[in-house]
Amino acid sequence: MNRLLRPPYVDQNTNIHYDTTNAEFEGYLTKESMWLKDWRRRYFILKGSKLFFAKNEYVAPHGMIDLSLCTTVKSADLKSRKRNSFEISTADTTFLLYADTEKEKDDWIGSVGRAIVRCSNTYTREQNANEEEEDDESSFEDDPNNPYFN
Repeated sequence: MNRLLRPPYVDQNTNIHYDTTNAEFEGYLTKESMWLKDWRRRYFILKGSKLFFAKNEYVAPHGMIDLSLCTTVKSADLKSRKRNSFEISTADTTFLLYADTEKEKDDWIGSVGRAIVRCSNTYTREQNANEEEEDDESSFEDDPNNPYFN
């Protein structure tokens, strides 16, 4: 991974500054523009539950996809009519992107998919349940009144 210091993304609505250094995954993809529907090559930066995009790897990102609002990431070659393409969907918007190679596409789908799962309620509930089970088991084993472990 490239570890360069780049300017933060600044959300125009909230004025929140998001650090984009030390990305989990990054690289070039081509994205369909929202309004003109033309294809533009952009540098994407995946960090936590945010997917930022910029004109290149050295400038501040000008856009962000909040993956905590996303429901799916999946292949979209037929829908986009582009090879190595995939879509990232929210309840309101579908983002169409394509990679240079099939391997890059698969890597992006995997990385984005893991990020979506990490910030989903199901994953959070399962993590909490597993932590509670571990807590319950250890306290149960250490209980001097437990007839099974004495």
